[in-house]
Amino acid sequence: MHIAYRAENMLDAHLVKDALDHAGIPAFVSGEYLTGAVGQLPATDYVTVMVSPLQAEEAGGVVAEVEAMMAEGRAALAEDPFAHGGPVSV
Repeated sequence: MHIAYRAENMLDAHLVKDALDHAGIPAFVSGEYLTGAVGQLPATDYVTVMVSPLQAEEAGGVVAEVEAMMAEGRAALAEDPFAHGGPVSV
């Protein structure tokens, strides 16, 4: 299997996996259960999204699109967290 995406967290991994599945590229999340064993320590490079090596190039394009959308969303949220249903101050 080929690592198509190394995730910072499980949510990102599943967003990428769902996008790949939607594009007709079978994918699975690997290592998501290892993060529970780490506990309070920072978990890096444990969660990956895997695809067939035959579809690695096609998957790379989908992953790049999803990464761009996630970066855009994070930038917008960082710029104005209240404009997008973000935190509510009390």
